[in-house]
Amino acid sequence: QVQLVESGGGLVQAGDSLRLSCVASGLTFRNYHMGWFRQAPGKEREFVAAISSTGGNTYFLDSVKGRFTIPRDNAKNTVSLRMNSLKTEDTAVYYCAASGRTWSDRIFRSGWYDYWGQGTQVTVSS
Repeated sequence: QVQLVESGGGLVQAGDSLRLSCVASGLTFRNYHMGWFRQAPGKEREFVAAISSTGGNTYFLDSVKGRFTIPRDNAKNTVSLRMNSLKTEDTAVYYCAASGRTWSDRIFRSGWYDYWGQGTQVTVSS
């Protein structure tokens, strides 16, 4: 049974930093590309960042480029989302996702991912 478990969410102030973690089990983690998505109240889920299985490729939502990074540790089955200079518009539930498909320009699409975590809330106050 595949499980993705996110942690690290919370309430922070604008300008602060936060690190989300996602621990995977039940799959061969090193074979999966990993992504982070978020969903704000009343909005559709949107792509935030992705990293290829080897860590050699990363992609980011334009609005988070330069502020977020997505490191992964294949030895610990973990992918993180390091968020700096947080803004109120970053407030959302953040989801970790895993894809065993071929790396492609579909990494931005939620349907490309096979497994999802339950989400962790990030709230950024002004």
